[in-house]
Amino acid sequence: MRSGVEELSSLKRQIAEGVDASATARQKAKGKLTARERIDLLLDEDSFHEVGQLRRHRATGFGLEAKRPHTDGVITGWGTVDGRTVFVYAHDFRIFGGALGEAHAAKIHKIMDMAIAAGAPLVSLNDGAGARIQEGVSALAGYGGIFQRNTAASGVIPQISVMLGPCAGGAAYSPALTDFVFMVRHTSQMFITGPDVVKAVTGEDITHNGLGGADVHAATSGVAHFAYDDEQSCLAEVRYLLSMLPQNNRQEPPRTSGTDPTDRASQVLLDLVPADGNRPYDMGKVIEEIVDDGEYLQVHEHFARNVICALTRLDGQVVGIVANQPQVLAGVLDIEASEKAARFVQMCDAFNIPLVTLLDVPGFLPGVGQEHGGIIRHGAKLLYAYCDATVPRISLILRKAYGGAYIVMDSQSIGADLTYAWPTNEIAVMGAEGAAGVVFRRQIAEADDPEAMRQKMVKEYKAELMHPYYAAERGLVDDVIDPADTRAVLIDSLAMLRTKHADLPSRKHGNPPQ
Repeated sequence: MRSGVEELSSLKRQIAEGVDASATARQKAKGKLTARERIDLLLDEDSFHEVGQLRRHRATGFGLEAKRPHTDGVITGWGTVDGRTVFVYAHDFRIFGGALGEAHAAKIHKIMDMAIAAGAPLVSLNDGAGARIQEGVSALAGYGGIFQRNTAASGVIPQISVMLGPCAGGAAYSPALTDFVFMVRHTSQMFITGPDVVKAVTGEDITHNGLGGADVHAATSGVAHFAYDDEQSCLAEVRYLLSMLPQNNRQEPPRTSGTDPTDRASQVLLDLVPADGNRPYDMGKVIEEIVDDGEYLQVHEHFARNVICALTRLDGQVVGIVANQPQVLAGVLDIEASEKAARFVQMCDAFNIPLVTLLDVPGFLPGVGQEHGGIIRHGAKLLYAYCDATVPRISLILRKAYGGAYIVMDSQSIGADLTYAWPTNEIAVMGAEGAAGVVFRRQIAEADDPEAMRQKMVKEYKAELMHPYYAAERGLVDDVIDPADTRAVLIDSLAMLRTKHADLPSRKHGNPPQ
């Protein structure tokens, strides 16, 4: 027995060190960590329990029978992050370039099944060369099993994909099915067809990073939610994100006890938001004044910057904030902003995270490109997401709330539990200038001084239909509040809504716009 234990210890030590020192050196030369180093950074110290360490493939042909390293190029297991269970799998690029074969896939399938059964988050550390060509269709079937499990786990447990190397072809669809995608600049890329194929088919010459690098997917395609300069900061932010998510859809997000007073008034807000609706300001600074300690985590920060989606805390309770950003395109909703916010609302609803919506929206972005691009169906995605959400929902109108965009951004008419407004609110079908030109068109045209008449009608329209209390008088706003009291009002309202229960109609699933 003792000799057997010594042999086992020696074998596991060799596996942990890696089969090829030169492969480790090549990995380091690229500025990349090894799979085990990444797991150590992600999880609490000495908490990792490996599963399938001794697994080896059984494929033959093309020299595979002579090369059967343990782990088969993927490390799987579970550990803890801040004391809470997390399942993880990490591709080991030093073995077969992290390529997926039958045994490799079986290990991933098992750990995904374990995560779903245990009701705990799953983090994938991706650094692989796609399917193992030598194993043919068996490798492709392995990807199918991963995709099926990604879908089964969607909305049940948090799934986080961390891109730390190449991810090409069908392999890129697994991250796309998960809740959050992290990427590291310069070392990670994602694309369906690589630069060589693109050049051969279209004649376009582009680099790997130019085609599918971190900044491209974070700012242009929207595939990546977060992008970082190095693996250490990336994995640290994964840990931070996990601290704001529940273990599964049956639990609440972890609550903390902070030192930021719940009744802290913010007089800064009185001067931060201009009363003139045409003047921009930074909505991020408004959020900082309201939330605990001014801290929040932006999701998709560099994509569709005219809307902010962020996870933060109010009195220690995790909340999701959706807010128009007047600094970018005046805060209008367009195709990308609608998709970004819709996805975020659905994620929050799936994982029991209350929603706070901050409105300052002049409408949907007009233009031929938007209409031909499908702004109707894309805007409907956000509308559907809000209407379908059963978590506590509070909306706050800071300034403008015009037309269909006002309805879509969680108005009371689509189910917001509570709607508040600041004294600067303007809720209307459209802005006073445009409305007066339509409603009083004949009077303006027939006037001796059309411009003077137009200005008069604008003032009349504002006085009649856009004064701060118009919506409150009609029950569409529950209260007009002092901006300085916003934090306290939101915290008290969320406390009341904590036990909210809402049932949806019995159905297999909805058919949301795509």
